[in-house]
Amino acid sequence: MPASQHFDVVIVGAGIAGSAMAAGLSGHGLSIAIVEAQSMVRKPLPAELDLQHFDARVSALTPRSVQFLQGLDAWASVADYRQCPYQHMTVWDAEGTGEIDFAAAELNVPALGHIVENRAIVEALLQRVEAAKDIQVFSPDTVTACERDDHGAMQVTLGTGVALTASLVIGADGAMSRVREMCGFRTREWDYGHRAIVCTVMVARPHTDTAWQRFLPTGPLAFLPLPGKDDAHYCSVVWSLQDSAVESILELDDAAFCEAIADALEHRLGDVLAASPRFAFPLRQRHAVDYVQPGVALVADAAHTIHPLAGQGINLGLQDVAVLVEEVLSAHGRAQAPGELDVLRRYQRRRKAENLLMMGAMDGFKRLFEQRSLPLRWLRNAGMRGVAQVAPVKQRLMRHAMGID
Repeated sequence: MPASQHFDVVIVGAGIAGSAMAAGLSGHGLSIAIVEAQSMVRKPLPAELDLQHFDARVSALTPRSVQFLQGLDAWASVADYRQCPYQHMTVWDAEGTGEIDFAAAELNVPALGHIVENRAIVEALLQRVEAAKDIQVFSPDTVTACERDDHGAMQVTLGTGVALTASLVIGADGAMSRVREMCGFRTREWDYGHRAIVCTVMVARPHTDTAWQRFLPTGPLAFLPLPGKDDAHYCSVVWSLQDSAVESILELDDAAFCEAIADALEHRLGDVLAASPRFAFPLRQRHAVDYVQPGVALVADAAHTIHPLAGQGINLGLQDVAVLVEEVLSAHGRAQAPGELDVLRRYQRRRKAENLLMMGAMDGFKRLFEQRSLPLRWLRNAGMRGVAQVAPVKQRLMRHAMGID
């Protein structure tokens, strides 16, 4: 067996969370390894603004997340490529008159958030990883074993036969985390019985830098603004539907799909003129009972997945990363090993309650808007109108959603 290579921290997964974790820890005297199953060879991002060249996977970054990426020297690259700040978010109920418009001007901020293609965030973070001299990359490679030895070190075996040891292993390997599975973390989870259809569309009217969300009896529909050119207006679509309805929508030809989705949004942006290829993914809520154990920590989707209702998944994940970076670096400054349980428990205490609160709120919203009974429909519409009219309540909701509360 080859000799083990030792690192202070081994990060499994080089997506947004894993790359951000590596970038955040870099430059502080720690040795870092990052293991990624896919090739990490960077590819030029497409410059064309058309349906075929947008990434179907986009994120709605809050100001708090943007600030974190700025601290990693990653945001400038994202902003220089392309992103769409949105100043408004309009939310309404398909079964009633309840409607709210959230506006950045109400909080005297330039934007409520930024719609960004995921690949642009990953590319910016990988630039930081590639430039760092204290990060060693193992890619493409997989983790086949992860366990704690008798001396308290984590032993990580890769598919290529490489052996690594570390004080801390960070599972940033997504919703189907192998680190979580191999280390025996328990989860609580349930299937929503819904799938989300995702695509990019061209619409007839300008989106006015507004994120649009309509609550339908079958699930929420979101149109998120994307950069455009001349008279070409683009949005990223996330349409949550019951499993029984998804296949019939996916089987529609382009013209019928465009008509169906324009109808679902009440033609707020006029006709949908064209759509990119569609794909669907299942919606499942999952939460690790614990985020940490001696020598191991889970972050982002490896620790929790949330309904995409308000686009909070990536923001919760980046805040996990920010807090774990802070706790590990603070411990390092005290000459404390990053994998010690009291270090990791501080991270868990700071993040678990906030994540549970947001997950509970999103689940509650989803269930409320699924209710068909007349009294509950009246109640939720009255509640939306009430929030729209009471400025302090509305502003408090906005600040919390933006991560600036």
